[in-house]
Amino acid sequence: MSGKTAPGSSLRLEWVYGYRGHQCRNNLFYTATKEIVFFVAGVGVVYNVKDHSQRFFLGHDDDIICLSLHPEKTIVATGQVGKDPYICIWDTYNVQTVSILKDGHTHGVSSVGFDKDATQLVSVGLDPNNIINVWDWKKGKILATVKGHTDRIFDCQFNPYKPNAIVSCGVKHIKFWTLLGNSLTFKKGIFGKAGELQTILCIAFAEGDVTFSGTMSGDVYIWSGNNLQRTIPDAHQSSIYTMLPSEDGYSTGGRDGTIRLWDTDFKLITKLDLTQMNEGYKGLSVRSAHWIGDRVLVGTQDGEVLEIFVRDRDKPRVLIQGHAEGELWALAVHPKKPIFATGSDDESVRLWSANDNTLLSRTTMDHKIRSVAFNHDGSHLAVGMSNGSFTVLKTRDLSEIIHIKDRQEVLHEMKYSPDGNFLAVGSNDNFVDVYAVTQKYKKVGQCSGSSSFITHLDWSQDSKYLQTNSGAGERLFYRMPAGKHFTNKEEIQSIHWSSFTGVLGSEVNGIWAKYTDTNDINALDANFGSEVLATGDDFGLVKLFRFPTLRKGAKFRKYVGHSAHVTNVRFTHDKARLISTGGGDHAIFQWHFYPEGVSPNDDTGHDTGFADSNSEDSDSDMSDVGEIDSDIEKEKQMDYRRPLYKEDLKALNHQQRKGKTSNGTKRKKAPSEGIKLEFVHGYRGYDCRNNLFYTQSGEVVYHVAATGIVYSRDTHTQRFYLEHTDDILCLAIHPHKDIIATGQVGRDPTIHIWDCESLKTLSIMKGQHQRGVCAVDFSGDGKKLASVGLDDNHSIVVWDWKKGDKLATTRGHKDKIFVIKWNPYIHDKLVTVGVKHIKFWNQTGGGFTSKRGTFGNVGKLDTMMCVTYGRSPEMTYSGGANGNVYIWQDVTLTKTVKAHEGPCFAIHSLDKGFVTGGKDGNVGLWDESFERCLKTFSIKKNNLAQGSKGTLVKDSPAVRTVILGHGHILVGTKNGEVIEIDKSGPITVLIQGHMEGELWGLACHPSKEICATVSDDKTLRIWDLGPEHKLLNYRILKQGARCCDFSPDGKAIAIGYKDGSFTVVNADTLDDIAGYHHRKEEISDIKFSPGSGKYIAVASHDNYVDIYSVMGNKRVGTCKGSSSYVTHIDWDNNGKLLMVNSGAKEQLFFEAPRGKRQTLRNSEIEKQDWASWTCVLGHTCEGVWPAKCDVTDVNASCLSHNKQTLATADDFGFVKLFEWPAVGKLAKFKKYTGHSAHVTNVRWSADDKKLVSVGGADTAIMIWSHDAAGQRDNPCGSSDDSDTDSEEEGGYDSDVQREKDMDYSAKTYNNPIRETMGVKPHLQESIEQERPSVSRGSSSKPPKVKKNETDTGKRKRPSKVKDLTLEYIYGYRGFDCRNNLHYLNDGADIIYHAAGAGIVQNLEAGTQSFYLEHTDDIISLTINQHPKCKNLVATGQIGDIPSIHVWDATTKKTISILRGFHTKGVCSLNFSATGKLLISVGIDEDHSIAIWRWQDGSKVASSPGHSKRIFLAEFRPDSDTQFVSIGVKHVKFWTLAGGQLICKRGLMNSAGKNTQGVRMQTMLSIAFGANDQTFTGSMSGDIYVWKGNLLNRVVEKAHQDAVFSLYTTLKDGLIVSGGKEKPSKEGGPVKIWDQEMKRCRAFQLDSGNKIDVVKSVCRTKGKILVGTKDCEIIEVTEKTSSTKKLLQGHGEGEMWGLSTHPSKSMFASASDDKTIRIWDIQNKKMAYLAKLGAAARSICYSPDGEMVAVGLKNGEFMVVVAATLKVWGKKRDRNKTITDIKFSPDGKHLAIGSDDGCVDFYDLTQGPSLNRVGFCKGIPSFVFQLDFSADGKFIQVGTGAYKRLVYNVPGGKPIMDSATIDKITWQTWTSVLGQEVIGIWPRKAEKADVNCSVVSGNSNAIATGDDYGFVKLFDFPSSEKFAPHKKYVGHSAHVTNVKFTFDDRYLISAGGDDCCLFVWKTN
Repeated sequence: MSGKTAPGSSLRLEWVYGYRGHQCRNNLFYTATKEIVFFVAGVGVVYNVKDHSQRFFLGHDDDIICLSLHPEKTIVATGQVGKDPYICIWDTYNVQTVSILKDGHTHGVSSVGFDKDATQLVSVGLDPNNIINVWDWKKGKILATVKGHTDRIFDCQFNPYKPNAIVSCGVKHIKFWTLLGNSLTFKKGIFGKAGELQTILCIAFAEGDVTFSGTMSGDVYIWSGNNLQRTIPDAHQSSIYTMLPSEDGYSTGGRDGTIRLWDTDFKLITKLDLTQMNEGYKGLSVRSAHWIGDRVLVGTQDGEVLEIFVRDRDKPRVLIQGHAEGELWALAVHPKKPIFATGSDDESVRLWSANDNTLLSRTTMDHKIRSVAFNHDGSHLAVGMSNGSFTVLKTRDLSEIIHIKDRQEVLHEMKYSPDGNFLAVGSNDNFVDVYAVTQKYKKVGQCSGSSSFITHLDWSQDSKYLQTNSGAGERLFYRMPAGKHFTNKEEIQSIHWSSFTGVLGSEVNGIWAKYTDTNDINALDANFGSEVLATGDDFGLVKLFRFPTLRKGAKFRKYVGHSAHVTNVRFTHDKARLISTGGGDHAIFQWHFYPEGVSPNDDTGHDTGFADSNSEDSDSDMSDVGEIDSDIEKEKQMDYRRPLYKEDLKALNHQQRKGKTSNGTKRKKAPSEGIKLEFVHGYRGYDCRNNLFYTQSGEVVYHVAATGIVYSRDTHTQRFYLEHTDDILCLAIHPHKDIIATGQVGRDPTIHIWDCESLKTLSIMKGQHQRGVCAVDFSGDGKKLASVGLDDNHSIVVWDWKKGDKLATTRGHKDKIFVIKWNPYIHDKLVTVGVKHIKFWNQTGGGFTSKRGTFGNVGKLDTMMCVTYGRSPEMTYSGGANGNVYIWQDVTLTKTVKAHEGPCFAIHSLDKGFVTGGKDGNVGLWDESFERCLKTFSIKKNNLAQGSKGTLVKDSPAVRTVILGHGHILVGTKNGEVIEIDKSGPITVLIQGHMEGELWGLACHPSKEICATVSDDKTLRIWDLGPEHKLLNYRILKQGARCCDFSPDGKAIAIGYKDGSFTVVNADTLDDIAGYHHRKEEISDIKFSPGSGKYIAVASHDNYVDIYSVMGNKRVGTCKGSSSYVTHIDWDNNGKLLMVNSGAKEQLFFEAPRGKRQTLRNSEIEKQDWASWTCVLGHTCEGVWPAKCDVTDVNASCLSHNKQTLATADDFGFVKLFEWPAVGKLAKFKKYTGHSAHVTNVRWSADDKKLVSVGGADTAIMIWSHDAAGQRDNPCGSSDDSDTDSEEEGGYDSDVQREKDMDYSAKTYNNPIRETMGVKPHLQESIEQERPSVSRGSSSKPPKVKKNETDTGKRKRPSKVKDLTLEYIYGYRGFDCRNNLHYLNDGADIIYHAAGAGIVQNLEAGTQSFYLEHTDDIISLTINQHPKCKNLVATGQIGDIPSIHVWDATTKKTISILRGFHTKGVCSLNFSATGKLLISVGIDEDHSIAIWRWQDGSKVASSPGHSKRIFLAEFRPDSDTQFVSIGVKHVKFWTLAGGQLICKRGLMNSAGKNTQGVRMQTMLSIAFGANDQTFTGSMSGDIYVWKGNLLNRVVEKAHQDAVFSLYTTLKDGLIVSGGKEKPSKEGGPVKIWDQEMKRCRAFQLDSGNKIDVVKSVCRTKGKILVGTKDCEIIEVTEKTSSTKKLLQGHGEGEMWGLSTHPSKSMFASASDDKTIRIWDIQNKKMAYLAKLGAAARSICYSPDGEMVAVGLKNGEFMVVVAATLKVWGKKRDRNKTITDIKFSPDGKHLAIGSDDGCVDFYDLTQGPSLNRVGFCKGIPSFVFQLDFSADGKFIQVGTGAYKRLVYNVPGGKPIMDSATIDKITWQTWTSVLGQEVIGIWPRKAEKADVNCSVVSGNSNAIATGDDYGFVKLFDFPSSEKFAPHKKYVGHSAHVTNVKFTFDDRYLISAGGDDCCLFVWKTN
């Protein structure tokens, strides 16, 4: 027996017994066809009740735990547990996967639900955060994700009656979610008084925003919106587990075993009590109830499914039964009938009919059951229990015969002997007991000797022997019935076993993988007749092996379905079926067994859960696979890892910047001349395939190194795609032959899609693969791209390449995949081939289903090298490693054809027939049916045509690619040739390069345009550098060579080899002239001495340089002294001096020819006349080494013959040009890409017109053409990152600097605005005062606060302030924002922002309306200009995870919220031309840029923006893909390509109009012109004009100083600029320009400021809207130049001072912007302003309203006249901030509180001299609030230590007696301290304070302001902790002051940082 092959027999799942009821709910439904869908273990089951048949869905790999039915009732979604759980959407009709949703959850998916149009699915994870995801399930894409709750979520569903609404519920919570954009925002369910807070288990919905929920206690809660409206108490006796809607209402089911049916208004219709029915029992618990018409489908906790018909309600029909929760181990099959028995930890024994798939009978025991056994005729059933006892039952009626207990521990296994006389019982205490059945089960023997518990036992056929397995892996034999242990080998070998269920022994070795010693196989059963055995293991697999299977690691067939442990397997008595049991899933699976030669009628495939034979898990031994081709073996082992990836360069540069040593030295500037890639010799054939195509126009496209090449056959020229950063490994062409896809090596490798005509990048995809992308292919319709990665699983990804979106992903195969191909006819089918594998894939949503190719008897498993599709969709052809072509129909092999000797590497299908290519160097043309080979072309030298551009180095090179087109066959070979074969036979070489192996040696001819190269491929090649670009000659060398050099006359070439020898050959004939072998290590450099070439210097890795005489043919000297291998040598022009570089970075000098060591000083080195300079060390080369260059080595350099330019080659694939000499550190350079990793050598041609570079592993030879200086400015070399140097600053501007340094993270919430000490009031111990029991004197206590008696005129004062509405905001955020002010509705309204509010102001009426959904300061705003998106606004805020809101300016409705990419804040927003995309810029470290499809909230692309602050990013007004970003010293021009952003830096250009010597500056604003023009406003006042990314001209001094704002009018193209200017006659801070920015007209703002700083401009219909840094909004009329102030506000700085007029609707404010202002509420404007010259912190009106007192930050205070704000008197007695200032009620005294911890009293009656008459002492901290008593005799002081103190006035004596204090009536109350206001302190006040309060005039309400930005309204007094209140938002972080107006009609609030005054109307 070849025991290693898989068996020919197979299994098919026939029936599953059971239903998963425990820990799941709502998981059982009727489908549209009245079938029933549910799940058990890892299987989805569709049960047809009529036919009593089941269909199975096997797409999961672990327990399914949730199921949801699609509204149309044919499709279901199921979610599973596991480390990387996924969701399958599948069709119940054909049980095929429709979509797979993965990578959204961890731990498991606990709940899924469709929305009503079934386009979206919501799912909940089992992870600690209970993540909620919303999916577009057809695409498999996550639309939104959010942390659901801190505790378990039990149900989460879409509300079908309300769009975008989701409700989730669970442990002690219910949340109502809204899906906007990519974010889910929730409102908590408010339980209020209607019901108690408890755990909610299930939900259902009704019209009108009504939600029903079932609770733990059995009540139904009914919600309206997010408020609990009413409850239905005791709807059930205990927890309600299920609630499902039906046509007629709702069904609920619960733990009490009842089901209740409710009508649509949730009124009870009927109650069904299952515990009282026929099949019912006590303790029955309902887990799922689905009501349809006249029937209810019920699932129970114990795994039954019942159907109740309403008309026959007492007789429910049992549809499905299974074991209840608990492990299931016991299984026995009846010896004579198709019956089997099971027993489980649910303490029940059950008998089942395998024919009828029904439960025959059951009984319950007293203990958990772990083993069962039938006797020889099936009449007795023995049951082994967990307590060590066993019971024997009669099979007929399960009545007890006998009960025996001899053991204490669980009985794992029991078996009757074949003759029926004995019962052997194996237990956990290591013994087997033997009982005599005939003697009433008397114990007659005992088998001992096992060192561990007994797991399996088997009897011999004659009942004389027993074999056992133990947990320690022992297999022991006993004689029966005594139980004597024996070990005699012969005796053992002669035994015939009656059954074989043990897992140990030579017969079953093959079930164990190699090198394992585990116990993860739980059960085995041998089917002797069919020579197979079945096993069940801990991984949920049932496997079939051959029996016997003697060698470890045998092949098998495996079957999935059980979730975790398969505990037992048994064949039925007739061997027609196999029964398997699951441990944790307690499911019983019944499989149909098909013996060898009988095949099941259905097709095989993953979806049916039958992995085919030769499973990958068993390929451990290749015994039955043909021998392996060396090339393939090598390719398999190819490792593309890099020690350092290109992506790491950025990080290195970043470190280098941090550690930069700028000691003021300037870096050497870059050279003015550049080079351009002209031609590349080479083609990547040695490890790539299918990478050579004809384009539409007949050009040839292929790749080598990191370069995509388009080659024209007609002109023999090449064009290059150079955007890749490392080796390209694969290339595919679009079906239209015009677009190319290439994939590269990298840590996070990219795939580029590019146009082969324009060479423009169309899209870049990344983020899904690791190490590299080894195969790509376009789909038949060209819309999708598939790619394969080099990670361990060779993952496959399908992309929508235009958008750059990942559509689907899956693990490919454990071994390398060579090719992926789309089926050209069916758009979601693919095939992959690779090492021992061919797989057919079907893309389903976000995942795949796959089927492996079945070889059957037609062929053997082979490594597949290539694949193609035929003329019909089901035919596939693959080429194998043995030279066969395999022909597949669907997934089955139909025949094989021998096509090549050795592997068939390439195959391509044609209209009529096929073409193949193989390792044998032949190309075969075949007919359509692959029966005849029509013609064979062999690639040999003698077939070469005339005029071939090269020659073949070797005959019959291996063919790696074949393609037909344009009458030719295009062939790519392993040796790096691209060959064209004419159909008539002649062969032309188009391109060739070196073969595989490193390429180091390079030399240019001293006079001709010729170069020579030598490589590890053992060839010397001579190349033409002229326009012919061809291989002129070659010679095959004896071995790999590393260096070469032409003699000075060009007649000889010296070659240094890897073995330490060197030869000199004739340059024309390439014949040997001389040769020496004196060294052991490789020769690294070889040079003829200049002039006559008298000597040759030969440098080796032995650390020596030998000097040979050419004429004398001998060694004449040796240079010693290098401590490491020698890397480079150069001669001086006299041939007397040698310069040597070594690997230890030594620069040494030797005298020739003897080799005496010399030392030279730096100046001498520079003066010395060197014949060549190829060294890389020394002071003249210092600048070529990058920082941290222990990592990156410069491999070679070459100085041009005119001694101007030094070219270098480095390990990062760059060729760089430096200006010679490159002295000083980090000289600037121009760098060029094209090579992949190491560039090993560079040389200039004799005339300096060409530069040649060679790549190490990429084998490419690149020829660059060189422009001398001054010919033209060559923008192609991207210069390095060196444009950001300090010496290039364009000056300094304080406004720009402040904006740059703004720290937004300090501004977000949670930072108290004042540093305080002490215990917060609500945490202090309260002192209960002893009150006298009998009241004496006045019985009523005086009022706390005096009522305001001011006459309010006709309008009555409100009796109580109950609510506030925001009416007006004085403020505009101008000080650190820009472009944040726009016209709406053709200039009728304006929109801007202040604090956390978006503000729309109507210009005519002057009214404002507000958008208040932001949670912190808004710092950016933009409007959508597209006519279809009218009035759409986007605003961005600050915060840890700042959100962007898109909203409608008219309705203030939120349309989308974008969250989850930026951190700290979003400082710029802009919509694209079509309005569909939105760009955002963050203020995080990377200043990242993101582009969003804002309607659905998906992020299209993102990228780090720049190392320093970015101020703005704006789309070109006509584009959705081009945008520009500007900021600190940068302008970048970006393109959105698919899902990636590509950027070009703005390049300075000395050829522009007036751009000589212009430096990059900090840019502040952007505008656009026609023809790709961009205008950027700079910090110096110049405006830069860009054409593309080149600077075209400069508009000098467009403004005197920084140009903060530019606006492009879309209608007429005119541009408005706003800047920083001093008012003057000719200039102006606002100017209008023509489209070219050549002419302008200036406007003044008449602001009266010394300097105007404009931050935002906007223009419509002859008006210009201007926003200034001083937070004013001004409108300028273009015709008349007149200005109108639309709005004013305080400027930047904290604002604390606020006071309302005692009798008018006016109020005064004082701010750190050094002004005090008086505002008129009625007219909505500022009435007066006074500039104080110092920051003001407090302000107060006198009682008569005539005077205003102001306290300043410097300790001074002043009293001014209210009408004119003229100073009446001032005084400074303190030097810290005056925090509060108050007049006494009679106007006599002025009290002043300061940060010094003092309160001073001044007498006002003595005139402006302001005499101090007293002060309060002993205040422990700063003072922040003062209030006088109504009689003016007392003052209460609030302090930073949270102490409220009372003093008398004016003496300042403290009052300690609480009784006295209690009786005081206060004139005002602004204190936040004291028992009366304890209720205003919130629970979470650790980090934040309540800053201010004010009691209303009627003294029954109190308003507060706090550090969370809330204004709150409480009742007064508020003496209970955490009092109820209303809260109002709008301020961003800190509210510093609140005051009611004299008539209580308004409340004014002041914001600290947001500089805004809010006016709230009271009602």
